[in-house]
Amino acid sequence: MKIIAWFVGLFVLVLTGFMLFTAGWERPPIETEQTGFRGTSMAEINNPRVAPAALQAQVDQVPASTPLPPDVGPRAGDVFQNVQVLGDLSIARFNRLMQSMTEWVTPEQGCAGCHNLNNLADDSVYQKVVSRRMIEMTQTINSQWDSHVAATGVTCYTCHRGENVPQYAWFNADPAEQESGSVGWRAGQNLAFAQIGLTSLPEDPFTDLLEGSEQIRVEGRTALPEGMSMNTIQGTEKTYALMIHMSTALDVNCTYCHNTRNFGSWETSTPQRVTAFHGIRMAQILNTEYVSPLSSVLPEHRLGPTGEGRKVNCQTCHQGVFKPLGGMAMAENYPSLLIGSGSEREQASLSPSEMEAALAVIDTSGAEEQ
Repeated sequence: MKIIAWFVGLFVLVLTGFMLFTAGWERPPIETEQTGFRGTSMAEINNPRVAPAALQAQVDQVPASTPLPPDVGPRAGDVFQNVQVLGDLSIARFNRLMQSMTEWVTPEQGCAGCHNLNNLADDSVYQKVVSRRMIEMTQTINSQWDSHVAATGVTCYTCHRGENVPQYAWFNADPAEQESGSVGWRAGQNLAFAQIGLTSLPEDPFTDLLEGSEQIRVEGRTALPEGMSMNTIQGTEKTYALMIHMSTALDVNCTYCHNTRNFGSWETSTPQRVTAFHGIRMAQILNTEYVSPLSSVLPEHRLGPTGEGRKVNCQTCHQGVFKPLGGMAMAENYPSLLIGSGSEREQASLSPSEMEAALAVIDTSGAEEQ
């Protein structure tokens, strides 16, 4: 009997340890930072043993920046052929940026990752066409979306992290797959999709909310379905799925942006909610204006089930940190990536008056929007 009791005790101990390490349980101490008024349950929970180490591992992998050379001498566009985006750079600065992009995106392939080495001016390598447009996208983010990226900015490394294709991106869901299943129509739900926190919510809220024009709203405050209160259960579930995605991508609680007393109230939300609002708008513009149009130049093996390439969401840049790479200043040493055109600004961002009007509509409707 003692032997049986000993084995039972050992089994319980092993099972408890397994659950602690696999079920997400945490041993103390856990740090809690209050972000709102007392009684509102607005607090961020952090693991001081895990989070700093994970962040430091990301930061340590960032390639070192070489010194910025003087902006003197001939221009790249005057010396090299077919330089369509960075032709106004000096030769030294142009070569420095090309070398940095190689380290950020194609460290194994080198220059051959984008170029025909027998003719660098040739555009037959599709990666060169893509990278040219991605440089323009990076310039637009840094120059027109400081409402989201602030002064830290982004470079190719922010998303790529040394990979040809960013690890975290998404394809449009296959409509046929969403309607299949052994028990009727599953509405694109009930698959363990990591980007929405393994929930049973729709696994693709991104097509409609980060590329399409569907409203990101949950509830209205009128008794009858009228005006902006005409929200469906499916639309609500997509909104929840996107919110879970954002929480997972940034490794934060809902209270990072929202007041739990009134999720729909902008007045009592944290400042991060406005930053997130601009982030959603930015992702929509990046997908529609920059990423999606490139599907036509991608080879078949880069396309998803609907014939389009991968697109961006919050996880693409953040990768489990509320500030990508801990808020490390990425673009300050690359002034050529801080430049964008005025015409793109008009398309890309909301003006102060447009932002004020959008918030006014949300407040008066009583609908919740992130």
